[in-house]
Amino acid sequence: MKPILPLLLFLFWIPAAQAQQPSALGVALDHAWKLHPQAATLDAREAEAHAAKKMADALTPEPARLSVGNLNDRQGKNLGKQEYEVELAMPLWLPGQKNAHTVAATSRMGVAATLRVATQLELAGEVRGAWWTLALARSVKALAERRLTTARALDADSAKRFKVGELSRIDANLAQSERLAAEAELIETKAALLQAEQELRLLTGRAPPITLNEETAKESACTHTHPHAHQDSESLVAHHPQLIAAAATARSARARVKVAEETSRAAPELALRVVRERGNFAESYGNNIGLKLTFPFSSGAKVRNHTSSAQIEADQADADLRRTETRVSLDIERARRKLEATEQQWTTANERRVLLADNLRLTEKAFALGETDLATLLRLRASAYDAESFYERQTIARAAAISRLNQSLGVLP
Repeated sequence: MKPILPLLLFLFWIPAAQAQQPSALGVALDHAWKLHPQAATLDAREAEAHAAKKMADALTPEPARLSVGNLNDRQGKNLGKQEYEVELAMPLWLPGQKNAHTVAATSRMGVAATLRVATQLELAGEVRGAWWTLALARSVKALAERRLTTARALDADSAKRFKVGELSRIDANLAQSERLAAEAELIETKAALLQAEQELRLLTGRAPPITLNEETAKESACTHTHPHAHQDSESLVAHHPQLIAAAATARSARARVKVAEETSRAAPELALRVVRERGNFAESYGNNIGLKLTFPFSSGAKVRNHTSSAQIEADQADADLRRTETRVSLDIERARRKLEATEQQWTTANERRVLLADNLRLTEKAFALGETDLATLLRLRASAYDAESFYERQTIARAAAISRLNQSLGVLP
């Protein structure tokens, strides 16, 4: 019984290990993020926010200042008068100013952290778009290759039957024309595929993977029939990176308004003065110690200017937050409707593909037996090809619609 236990543990470990592996689309996003130009700027923004937090936690709003002075009469009477003065001045926080700066610095750190995820989500939208554009280009190329293979076989068979007199020259020319059209289409699809591959490679810096796996929908498109799914949707929206970033930006803007309101004047200074002096050569040095407190006057116009500027930014941030909430809600609703429509079209396209494929098989048998002409076969083959092409496009469109729904919900791949 003992050898069975490690085997069972290994079998249970395999699915868990596979579940922890990131998806191919997630790996592509990681590669794209490493090349994204804003990644470095976000690191600098976070470093700036941490530096602002350290400044807010300091004992003084600004660094202390040390001044040294000397006074003598060497250029005049030269009686030995000497005076040395050392002053250490420390700025002081205004009442409520330190707490306002601390809140503002903390909010800036929150903005920097949320902006990173929001920027990654925007990049994920670009990667998802390039991902499914490439998938569609590959599918179209595969269909073109299948069409060319079938057209070449038909052209070769028609040429043989024309030589033995079973087909007319018109039918042989039709078969050859179908082959040439299939070759031209394949050349066009290869160019489109190359462009799609380059677009994805430009984002990720890597060659596209062989298999382009689709995502799993984080929310059902028909949430109105699933109450629990609707609750999950609200939870996803509440954690939407763009909403969180907009809310953090609004909080940071309001914190800057508070800083402007609390900074009614320049920082007062408390200075420690040490003076060492003598009147002439005959006198000994004497030491004097004193304190100096400086209170700058307030400038009402300057304070109103700073407060008004900060208030404008706060009002704009609040408006951006409301607009972001509306846009996210509309994007989610639009993505749901798009997924519903795509799933219906996919079902219809599959039924039509099956019917036309069955008609094509029957027509090919009839053509082989000489019971129908080549023009009828080519017409049905073109219809079946169009149905197959539409089905493949709808399959990819369905997968792309799932990605768009996840994108609108703020879910990273």
